[in-house]
Amino acid sequence: MSLAPPNFPDLKTGQVESYLHPSVSVPEGLNNNVLVTTVDRLYNWSRRSSMWPLLFGLACCAIEMIATASSRFDLSRFGMEVMRPSPRQSDLMIVSGTVTKKMVPAIVRIYNQMAEPRYVIAMGACATGGGPFKEGYNVVSGIDKYVPVDVYIPGCPPTPEALMFGLMKMHQKVDTQSVTTADWYKREGSAFVPVPQLGPDIFDPRQADLIRAETMSGEAVAADTGDGRAEGGVPGGLRNLGEKAKARIAQAKERAAARLAG
Repeated sequence: MSLAPPNFPDLKTGQVESYLHPSVSVPEGLNNNVLVTTVDRLYNWSRRSSMWPLLFGLACCAIEMIATASSRFDLSRFGMEVMRPSPRQSDLMIVSGTVTKKMVPAIVRIYNQMAEPRYVIAMGACATGGGPFKEGYNVVSGIDKYVPVDVYIPGCPPTPEALMFGLMKMHQKVDTQSVTTADWYKREGSAFVPVPQLGPDIFDPRQADLIRAETMSGEAVAADTGDGRAEGGVPGGLRNLGEKAKARIAQAKERAAARLAG
């Protein structure tokens, strides 16, 4: 006795109908054993059903991304429960959180290390356009100024349901791609994204010597007491600090000396 429902053939046909070739049909006696499809539909189905996100978070939106991977929301229904620690094994980068100017070069380097095809989701108001920190001295106004973004998810932070909706939109975009037009199937491949340089208002380690010289330049114009210190026994770079700041520095030096002596 068969346990299959009476409409089982119709259910089976409905599940695979979207993957069948639009014009080539299979003879009546072979339709249960043979499927005819296209390369685009096969590739898109495989990429959409096994898209591995990069385990990569920046700020508060990353907490919602982690919650989305829990059993309550069940990312495994999309084949996305395997978050990879390496960009070499990832297909999707979810930029989740505030994008600072110091973090942009690292994001671009990670993007260039991802294997093609690769996709990017801007999760949250900060990654999309800067959010409450827009035009700040240390925050960029959207990651799309540096790497191509496929899907934008608004919110501060977006809920797990919003992220899942964005993932489904990503799957819909993947279904529309073709091996004849996608950049990563071309002979020359997709373009390398140049790593941006740090802005002039961000500390550059290569300028450490110059910064140190400028900081201590006050000693050159101060009266030397013979021990290499400016007036009052305070280094020239510290003369403009408040009394509380100077006291904290002195306490820190005393604690360091006590640790060395002990």
